[in-house]
Amino acid sequence: MIPVQGFDGQKVAVLGLGRSGLATAAALRAGGAEPLCWDDSPEGRARAEDAGYSCRDLTRHGAFEGVAALIVSPGIPHLYPKPNQVISAAMEAGVPVDNDIGLFFASWATDDFMRYDQAPRTICVTGSNGKSTTTALIHHILEEAGRPTQMAGNIGRGVLDLEPAENGEVVVLELSSYQTDLARALTPDIAVFTNLSPDHLDRHAGMGGYFAAKRRLFAEGGPDRAVIGVDEPEGIYLANQIMMGRNDDRLIRVSASRKLGDWGWSVFARKGFLSEWRKGKQVASIDLRQVTGLPGAHNHQNACAAYAAVRALGISPRVIEEAFHSFAGLPHRSQTVAEKGGVRWVNDSKATNTDSAAKALEAFPNIRWIAGGLGKEGGVASLSEHLGAVKKAYFIGHSARDFALELAVEHEICETMEAAVAACARDAEAGDTVLLAPAAASFDQYPNFEKRGDHFAQLVDALPG
Repeated sequence: MIPVQGFDGQKVAVLGLGRSGLATAAALRAGGAEPLCWDDSPEGRARAEDAGYSCRDLTRHGAFEGVAALIVSPGIPHLYPKPNQVISAAMEAGVPVDNDIGLFFASWATDDFMRYDQAPRTICVTGSNGKSTTTALIHHILEEAGRPTQMAGNIGRGVLDLEPAENGEVVVLELSSYQTDLARALTPDIAVFTNLSPDHLDRHAGMGGYFAAKRRLFAEGGPDRAVIGVDEPEGIYLANQIMMGRNDDRLIRVSASRKLGDWGWSVFARKGFLSEWRKGKQVASIDLRQVTGLPGAHNHQNACAAYAAVRALGISPRVIEEAFHSFAGLPHRSQTVAEKGGVRWVNDSKATNTDSAAKALEAFPNIRWIAGGLGKEGGVASLSEHLGAVKKAYFIGHSARDFALELAVEHEICETMEAAVAACARDAEAGDTVLLAPAAASFDQYPNFEKRGDHFAQLVDALPG
């Protein structure tokens, strides 16, 4: 683990005792602090006590007397739509509020770094869609290149659960807006912004607050190099705020929709080919069309962002290309789970909003589309322009009938995943792709999108070969 620095001999409160909360308590103790744990649920408090930590009811008056800081788990709101009462009490008492990301950046560098031949580095990835795939792809490329590397954050391990850095190691972190919004220290060596689309708007009081949370990764101290997706206005704005001029190669612009102009450094994908340009000249190109783990334009954007990040570390284009071909992709993200009778079955259960579903719908031909669940604010009418490859839709879950009313597409109301998979198996022909891209949350029928995707995969696996 990463022992937390700066709190030796002090009491530090920890709110929220899930994976990151318990890892935070352990890292605080390793750094000489006394963690005082609290969770709204008795089960969470029991887990902490079983692990040997003291619990203090942080909701009672005077709970923050003698407390040096409050460390908050990312799922707990600190401002919008309404601050958690414990966080409000800490702020009223003048107690600094932070999260595990802030503690990581304040504690990761140690005196050992001065003895290393090659200083450890951090790459942080944020954005609305594709950040998990981009993070995992960067980590995979580094592994294939023989670089010591660890991956954590919103994917895999908690950041404080990482091992202390080795000589030349690269830590790759996926950071959500919940994590960047509150962290008091954000000092990555390389920061990546993939894209922006509406999500978590209640938590951030609208798109402006959501973008502001993402933007903090590039403002709090600032990275040595920034990789910015410029396919949305927010990315263009962010790139402009960072650059000192067109030839400033501290900024690498990324696009999956157009050729970028005469900039200092850019990476873009067009017609299935990734191109790297520096100072007006192409320096490398990779054919992405046969990279099976990265199908579709949205994954080509992920490939460009990952390519740019590792190129900034000096990894060669040849090594990156080889790593692309050995990348299996992430579960529940455009993941091919089976090919039976000439039919491809694809699990994109992570497509929980219209933007990510639209990208999946553009990635495959001859689609039989399984969609629905707990619909999000704004509906799905915006998907109408992305249905060109859809032969038929199979709607499930709470919003099945709402989807049917909003979208002019041949459809069947299936309600359950079992019925949808059975109907697709009945209808699909060789050359078709059965695509689970729900464009909705899973909570009406499943505890999370992973369970939904797993159920889909299990049902497909049970089909006759």
